[in-house]
Amino acid sequence: MKVLVLQVVLVFLVVLACSTGEVFAQVSAAPTTQPARSSLPSPDELLNLVEKATTSKEAGKPGDWSAPVKLAVVFAILAIMPSLLVMMTSFTRIVIVLSFLRRALTTQNIPPTIALIGLALFLTLFTMAPTFTQINTQAIQPYLNDQIKFPDACAIANSLLKGFMFRQTRPVDLELFMEMSGTAKPETVADIPSHIMIPSFAISEFRKAFEMGCLIFIPFLLIDLVTSGILLSAGMMMLPPAMISLPFKIILFVLVDGWRLMASTLITSFR
Repeated sequence: MKVLVLQVVLVFLVVLACSTGEVFAQVSAAPTTQPARSSLPSPDELLNLVEKATTSKEAGKPGDWSAPVKLAVVFAILAIMPSLLVMMTSFTRIVIVLSFLRRALTTQNIPPTIALIGLALFLTLFTMAPTFTQINTQAIQPYLNDQIKFPDACAIANSLLKGFMFRQTRPVDLELFMEMSGTAKPETVADIPSHIMIPSFAISEFRKAFEMGCLIFIPFLLIDLVTSGILLSAGMMMLPPAMISLPFKIILFVLVDGWRLMASTLITSFR
């Protein structure tokens, strides 16, 4: 288990080293008349910039960045890491669908939020396992064995993760951000900038999650309507229908093996 956690952390560090640099570069770039893609430095250039700023050619002299500045850069990357982890993996769709399910069951805080987050996290690890395996095989292990350089490992890992996001992104969403940024149509998936790929993937995931959540609501809504009709016809208008329909919704969910069905539906939706 410890080895799995360390491998996943190492995968994200390699990918975020490339993706974070592209996002920060887009935010800090000054507006120009050129397309957005041509104004962004490559990951190799960003890594060379950090290396040059933190080292000195003359022995005994520090680089342009002091130790507190280096520490601030590290903490800035760690601060943005959770947002990138959520936006660049299958976690977003899974946690939204599970939240819709709890709302449809009207069980308030059952299951607890921490339990839903934990389930969403491990379902994310399961669905992302093929991509993580490719990143480990093609980027991390060759870098650890000194077969490729760190910028090349970042580029390969970022390209593989973009491939996963591209397969789950609707073409119309990707075209929207490319058109607004003035970016020319890329030849390959690896040529798509991260500041375009990530929001395109995110809004596509939101749409798919809301579609699945709407389908989840329908059977439970029918139970609420039937319960409300029965109570109204019986003259018990002061009795909350949700209180009466809750046991029936739980029984229905258990009888159809809802958690197994939900997990299999979420996993197969990424294939």
